[in-house]
Amino acid sequence: MAKKLYIVSTGAGGLDYISPAALRALKECEVVVSYSKYARELGSLIEGKELFTSGMTHEIARCGQAIDYAEQGKTTCILSNGDVNVYGMATLVTELMEERDLWDEIEVISLPGVTSFLAAASKAGAPVSQDFSIISLSDRLTDINLIDKRVKAALNCDFVTGIYNPKSKKRILPYQNFMAALKDGYQDRIAIIASNVGREGKEKITITTAQDLIDQDIEHPEVTMSTLIIICNSNARLTKNNLVLTPRGYLNKYELSGELKAK
Repeated sequence: MAKKLYIVSTGAGGLDYISPAALRALKECEVVVSYSKYARELGSLIEGKELFTSGMTHEIARCGQAIDYAEQGKTTCILSNGDVNVYGMATLVTELMEERDLWDEIEVISLPGVTSFLAAASKAGAPVSQDFSIISLSDRLTDINLIDKRVKAALNCDFVTGIYNPKSKKRILPYQNFMAALKDGYQDRIAIIASNVGREGKEKITITTAQDLIDQDIEHPEVTMSTLIIICNSNARLTKNNLVLTPRGYLNKYELSGELKAK
């Protein structure tokens, strides 16, 4: 099968989180399809490639165009920020390939990447050593009642919870509902606010509390569509150098020597 379509994860932001596999795909491809912002960030990595870009809300057109290029025999990369399977392009490309029944004609290769959730966690210390949940507050494609249900369930189950797409200028109700959920006994949780992760000169990681988010509500200056929020679980604490630690549980069971603690 000679025709190839790569779904390429570009990582959390900038160039530091792009995998070697993604770089090889970018080098191999003839055509790059991308959201305009992501293409600009790659700069010299896609010089000399045929380029198709478009803005927000044009995801179906981009995925369809990428499939068209591959169907024409051009090795194609469609870019997806973070990881292609975390609110990325993998699902839509797969849906369109299924609808058009092109599996025997085009080889689709999905390449994983570092999400902003994982990248932000690494910058904040070690907050994600136990079970976690990732939820998007965007109700453009998901019913708001389902989003609210998932937020409450994640908090109730004591998951470390990553919140994507918290709010925009016009879309604030899901975020307000999220604040209301935090008020129900989770005010003292450590919160990590991460913006523009990986983007040189723009990245900002703030370690605060859920109470701070509640107090500033929709006016919080650091919470936008470009923000990721991590609400830590009940075991999280600050280290002596003000990073976040969520213990895995080793020192509850073992001595510092590595020997099992006496019961």
